[in-house]
Amino acid sequence: MELFPTPVHARAAEAIVNFFKPQAAIDAVLLVNSCARGLGTPASDLDLAILVDPAVLAASQPELERAWREFAAAEPALEALRCLGRFTGVHLDFIDGSYAAEEWDDGGGPDGFELGIGNQVLHGRPLIERNGSFERLRAAWLPYYGEDLRRQRLAMVRAACAYDLEHVEFYVNRELYFQAFDRLYKAFQEFLQALFISRRTYPLAYNKWLREQIAGHLGLPELYRHLPNILEIGRLESPELVGKARLLEGLLDEWVLE
Repeated sequence: MELFPTPVHARAAEAIVNFFKPQAAIDAVLLVNSCARGLGTPASDLDLAILVDPAVLAASQPELERAWREFAAAEPALEALRCLGRFTGVHLDFIDGSYAAEEWDDGGGPDGFELGIGNQVLHGRPLIERNGSFERLRAAWLPYYGEDLRRQRLAMVRAACAYDLEHVEFYVNRELYFQAFDRLYKAFQEFLQALFISRRTYPLAYNKWLREQIAGHLGLPELYRHLPNILEIGRLESPELVGKARLLEGLLDEWVLE
């Protein structure tokens, strides 16, 4: 698989690898997101996750980040990537390989628990790996996390989705249309999170790559055909939002399995 969409991306990645390679604290340099899946374009960012031992990261994260910023500001290969397009550049996170599931309050979700594992562990491509660190991470989280936690999270996410959908009509009746739409969109993302949990599949995002994920990864093209319609609003200040909420409620009942 060709990972980098342009030679400029490839040279920037090589420079980053050369920067981190001598640093003993670095367990792995992971290419993530679209480039990791061979789907990057010339306008794509170079997204990376730097895996560091939890104890080391807790003690030295400010120093690691400062050294990285100084390198990134001075490295010609990274400047060339920034000049490639208005939104191109390097997005880099230091991670310790710990993924903690949240308990939601009334604000609900979605959250990034499954997203982090999906993008970094399942689809991440190691450019550097030491001492089997990345393979141990994959062994801990793949093919999916434990069934008890899965059932707990599915119940929590599904309840949050239904709760937000209930509020759509409530806000429409008060003529708070933008707030009603906000609840609808939040519920839409919670629906996607619940869908992936129910299918024991790690997602990539809840606001992009939806055709790739729903029709491709989940093999549900018939479901994907309904999704754009949920957010296609002809007139915001109208009861149309209530109808969209009811459509999403129907999809939640039909497609989100136990």
